[in-house]
Amino acid sequence: MVNPRCFLDISIGGELEGRMVVELYKDVVPKTAENFRALCTGERGLASVTGVPLHYKFCEGLLNLLARLFDLCMRFRAIPKLQGLRLSRIIRGFMVQGGAISDENGSVGECIYGTKFDDENFELKHTRKGMLSMANNGPNTNGSQFSILTTQAPHLDGKCVVFGKLIKGFGVLRAVEYQAVVDDYCSTADVVIIDCGEIPEGEDDGTIDFFKDGDLYPDSPMDLDAKPDRYSWVLSAIESIKVIGNEHYKEKNYKMAIRKYRKAIKYQDLCWEMPDLDQEQSELLRKIKSQILTNSSMCKMKLGDLDGALLDAEYAIRETKDYAKAFFRQGQVVDSSWVELVDTRGQFLEFSLLVKAVRTGKQALGFCMDLWGWD
Repeated sequence: MVNPRCFLDISIGGELEGRMVVELYKDVVPKTAENFRALCTGERGLASVTGVPLHYKFCEGLLNLLARLFDLCMRFRAIPKLQGLRLSRIIRGFMVQGGAISDENGSVGECIYGTKFDDENFELKHTRKGMLSMANNGPNTNGSQFSILTTQAPHLDGKCVVFGKLIKGFGVLRAVEYQAVVDDYCSTADVVIIDCGEIPEGEDDGTIDFFKDGDLYPDSPMDLDAKPDRYSWVLSAIESIKVIGNEHYKEKNYKMAIRKYRKAIKYQDLCWEMPDLDQEQSELLRKIKSQILTNSSMCKMKLGDLDGALLDAEYAIRETKDYAKAFFRQGQVVDSSWVELVDTRGQFLEFSLLVKAVRTGKQALGFCMDLWGWD
């Protein structure tokens, strides 16, 4: 028996973040696995009790249509029907949770079997990051809501049914896990399942070149089928990803450029664990990292994130002390900062940035004196 695979495409704050691919343990918990699979495809239509779509996919158009049709717009907004279509509960260092498609009166969401169904078995354990587990309100109260672990959770064994595991998209999971949260662990930015479905047996999972920009490397090194052991392979991956980031920068797609630069640095981290890494290779990696951080700094400056731009420039200088472009970028950020620092009354709005500016000026001056032999 081949276990089914499903995908969840996630957006954060209205911007596409990436794809998570899960394997469902149909061979161990067939009923629970089928519930999740059918909720990913939406093939079961409307729920028998609440009448909401039995589908994890975010469907704002359908909601608006229903609101206009029944003239119940205020009612739909008062009851958080879309809450289950979001990964609405995020506990860093533990799990992310969502999927309660009909979350009313404290329920865990209606499922394909009705309002709830019994615990199938507890054979599978919460042993590692990426395990999928049913959320519940006690024994035999499974619905549509599920959790994805970000670490092992043995205290859930015997209480929640494990029915699958994440096999691709660990970078997406981490991005979700590190979202800022407010009361009851709700994310300040909407984390939404914008698309989902089943991946037919034998077909590609769609994670490679997900953004259609020619990037042929998985979003996270954790998604690689095997851990690379050749320095040349990783170096080639870093350069390829960096070039794509530069292309996004030229197109003024600064957020995507930053994403690619961040991804290139993730791949670079693979090299530090290689036992045969020599001094020359190490210095080249640090130089490349300085280049990436300097480029990222410019993107953040273009987006108005001056603190982030200054921080990237500082990190670039730490990696390569004689990389003049990093100091130049640092100076650019400081030069751009003065407009933000002083308001119409001449008061400093960002004192912390002023302190950084003064420190930066001293560092840049010292660098120039050393470089050109000034006394």
